Amino acid sequence: MRTFDLELLRSLSAIVTHDSFAAAAMQLGRTQSAVTQQMQRLEEQIGHPLFEKRGRQKRLTEHGQRLLTYARHLLAINDEAMRNLQQGALEGMLRIGASLEVSGSILPPLLAEVARSSPMLQLDISIGRSPFLVESLRSGEIDMAISNRVEDDLDGVVLRTSPTVWLCSASYVHDPALPIPLIMTDAPSIFRRLGQEALDASGIPWTLRTSSSSLIGVRAAVQAGLGVTARGVEQLDAGLRVLGLSDGLPRLPDLVYRLYVRRNVVNPVTRQVFEHLKSRLLLPSAERLL
Repeated sequence: MRTFDLELLRSLSAIVTHDSFAAAAMQLGRTQSAVTQQMQRLEEQIGHPLFEKRGRQKRLTEHGQRLLTYARHLLAINDEAMRNLQQGALEGMLRIGASLEVSGSILPPLLAEVARSSPMLQLDISIGRSPFLVESLRSGEIDMAISNRVEDDLDGVVLRTSPTVWLCSASYVHDPALPIPLIMTDAPSIFRRLGQEALDASGIPWTLRTSSSSLIGVRAAVQAGLGVTARGVEQLDAGLRVLGLSDGLPRLPDLVYRLYVRRNVVNPVTRQVFEHLKSRLLLPSAERLL
């Protein structure tokens, strides 16, 4: 059985990533005609066209889409093998902190990527509130932290932008004529601040009905129908619903989740894993959860 040439597959992936033959050629350090010839060789090898014209643009055919999936998988395996053989497998302990808010959404794919690229690493995972995790990072108690706060003194890479929404139980009866009964985590809390600031800016009265030191307590109070909370859309489930402009509540700003490390980190394991995640980990927007 014939074997695919990885360089041809790399060129195919680059064409799709950069959305043109010319841009792919520039990125690969080849001429556009050379890249075109590579795609012709691939088409001859599989016996099907990879691209079709749609207007002035070339788009992947069905066979092109199928080959692209395999190409990216094969290239990932090849690149991982080269890194491990050239640099040696990373060993040691990596301590990662994340809030309960993202423990079921952002954290799992990040851990999976670390485990895939550095299978010899031992992972220690801390779940806590974002502001306290950042302080643990600064003090050296953990090596990395996922946070929705802006920390200018740390090195960070954006993982995801996520909508903030007003959540209540599915059975909650909202009365716009009454002050909004808020359910919030204790300060410091970015969700508490954003919610109260948005209501104040819109001139909407509110009262703090319930407070909790943890997200678990907030969710319990919301599910019990005690009031309304401002949280990331990741917290939406079948037992909750979103209140919005039609209910008289103001729009809340999106939050950006970042992976942070200390700017002066000297641990080569932490720095190497962080740089790898910067180049490899792309998380989808949480907009699709709405």
